[in-house]
Amino acid sequence: MRSGYDARAFPRPLPAPTAGEPRGRMETAPAQRSKLLPANAYTKLASGESYQPIVGPDDKRAEISPWSVWLGLGMVVVWSAACIYMALKAGSGIEAAIPVAVLAIFLGKMRKTRSTILENVIVQSIGQASGVVAAGAAFVVPALYINQLEPSWWHIFLACTVGGFLGVALIIPLRRHFVKDQHGELPFPEATATNEILCSGEKAGSGAGKVLLLSVGLGAAYDFLADTVRAWNPTMNSSTLLGGLGQRLGAHRMEMSANGLAALFGLGYIIGLRYAAVIAAGSVLAWAVLVPLVFLLGSAAPQVAYAGKTFDIAHMSAGAIFGAFVKPIGIGAIATAGLIGIIRMGKTIVGSLSLGFKGIGGGTVASERTQRDMNPRTVLLVQGGSALAMGLVFFAVSMGEYPASSALLFALAGMVVGFALSFLFTPVAAQAIATVGTNPVSGMTLITLVIAAAVMSTIGLSGRPGMFVALVIGTAVCTALSTSGALVTDFKIGYWIGATPRNQQIWKFAGIVLAALTCAFVIPLMDRSYHFLVAGPGGTLVSNSEVLPAPQANMLAAIVNGLMSGAQQPVLLYVVGAVVAIVLYMAGVPMLAFALGMYLPISINLPVLAGGFVAWLVSRTGDSERVRESRREQGTLIASGLMAGAAIIGIVSAVSRLPEVGAPIRFLGVGEKFFYATTAAGNTVLKSETAEWFDGFPGQAAGLVAFAVLAFLCFLLARKGADWELADEAAAQKDEKPEKEAAPAAGAG
Repeated sequence: MRSGYDARAFPRPLPAPTAGEPRGRMETAPAQRSKLLPANAYTKLASGESYQPIVGPDDKRAEISPWSVWLGLGMVVVWSAACIYMALKAGSGIEAAIPVAVLAIFLGKMRKTRSTILENVIVQSIGQASGVVAAGAAFVVPALYINQLEPSWWHIFLACTVGGFLGVALIIPLRRHFVKDQHGELPFPEATATNEILCSGEKAGSGAGKVLLLSVGLGAAYDFLADTVRAWNPTMNSSTLLGGLGQRLGAHRMEMSANGLAALFGLGYIIGLRYAAVIAAGSVLAWAVLVPLVFLLGSAAPQVAYAGKTFDIAHMSAGAIFGAFVKPIGIGAIATAGLIGIIRMGKTIVGSLSLGFKGIGGGTVASERTQRDMNPRTVLLVQGGSALAMGLVFFAVSMGEYPASSALLFALAGMVVGFALSFLFTPVAAQAIATVGTNPVSGMTLITLVIAAAVMSTIGLSGRPGMFVALVIGTAVCTALSTSGALVTDFKIGYWIGATPRNQQIWKFAGIVLAALTCAFVIPLMDRSYHFLVAGPGGTLVSNSEVLPAPQANMLAAIVNGLMSGAQQPVLLYVVGAVVAIVLYMAGVPMLAFALGMYLPISINLPVLAGGFVAWLVSRTGDSERVRESRREQGTLIASGLMAGAAIIGIVSAVSRLPEVGAPIRFLGVGEKFFYATTAAGNTVLKSETAEWFDGFPGQAAGLVAFAVLAFLCFLLARKGADWELADEAAAQKDEKPEKEAAPAAGAG
């Protein structure tokens, strides 16, 4: 979730980390290569030429140490929580590789004995497990809750762990092919960016680390005041702020709203203006055109029956119309965008499928440290053990509904399907990441679920157990694909620098286990505190799209539910969404970004647009091109920090709502007061009521002012970060001059 950029000391990632949307390929090496790297680091090797990494095979400097392992594992916990939170809240996660690399360098310089570049590689490699496991979990696991299947924490943990282990074990035999044999032929855009950070960090100052940590603090403080303390109302809507005009527009179901949180602002900052505008355009079409149009056409009829439900459109709110008639269009567009992404990569897929067979049982243990992988027999054992663990999970799920013989059949079928699809798609994910910097995981996961549901239905597994097994297969495969793409990136970074592949592989397993545990804690926590399903019109349960939209999971939940339960689906609306995606593709508009805009509430997408606009504005300030460039390059750090800080506070806020810890949020609320109440059934639940000023103009106006202050603080931070970076560059150049002047003298002597 990168391609086509100009890597600098702290490169800014490509726009739009929207999973599954292929972008242009990086055809050339970075404009500025770190002076530590050999001249042929990014170029194709001539006949007889070899690449020599920064740290040679015989170099004994520290690589695996208590510092690198514990710091890497600590990064996994923090960034896994942040990534899963953001993916659930906004449909897009945080790319953890760059902030983890920056923090590894920054904290390593604060040690009494400065960390080595190989230790930093291990920290980055372990820490990157956070984002990939979180992506696999966020794409599919919420679909279990949306279909009311209520997974246990160990279901989530095992599905993510098995998938992560498969992703690692299946890509190890292909490491040499992608990393060494095709050196200079595959651009590896994301690996290049992270590699430049690790190499440049050897001589760069600590400005980047300070910017990242300050951004974390800013994001945490802002969202704590806005979303936990409720010092102002972050949810602003046109009906309140625009007075009479807003109310007249609202009467025609034309309503605009924005949830002014640091997490969403940071997402827009890292996406950039272009893709943020595309996402916002999808929302504008949905909320300013389609919702009023449905109201206009449907309000004249007393009732409208469709897909097994009856609607009284004249009395439906804008949100209810959106949920019933517009969101399915978005689901159809998201699914079609993923499939088109797979079709567009047809040559890559066909060419990479055969690679998986090349790695079966092959390979030997190399004697050279920088080419040494795990023992092939151990890798095969991990593959077999992961598949067996998947089968045991399916057996345990099926036993509650079917006889042991049937449960065993279902478990074997699910195990074979899950392993086979992971095996086939893993090289596809690695090839895609190495080529265009984007993993088409959404499309491949969709195909996986359709195949899994078809197979399970054919052998007699349907209904709730069938949906459960299909979605667990999807979780495992999705995590495997996400992991394999990330690990091939790690391998390339290690190859450039001179790390030991075996160490990267072994400790990636540890990172995956810890990331899976974190996801298994955070996802149920978010459901208990905010709920993926909430009561809708008529008491029916609907997706909690305002708080936990989880767009990909909602799409997969709807598809699997239709395939496995026979429930009526709004097929015509899905087809309309598919047509929209095809038209967008023909027009050259990023399909998935626009489709996500149609699916997500506009209250999420307008703050994202604001973040993208501020990033664009910041990049155009400064009295020279180098200053403007430096301010633009702070975007990765500021955005990652804002989202991470906000996500951590969001999880703390979720914990503060739990009765098990005494619901301390009861003592924190200002504009919204929380209290215990007893239901008719005698259960004690946490409820809340808001103050009149909080919901009215004063509370929302205060939210608008606070959001503007956040934007201004980000501008000041970008300017300060640029000053630090330029000062670091000047200091580094000053230190290099005496070295260059002393070299001729030393040679003469």
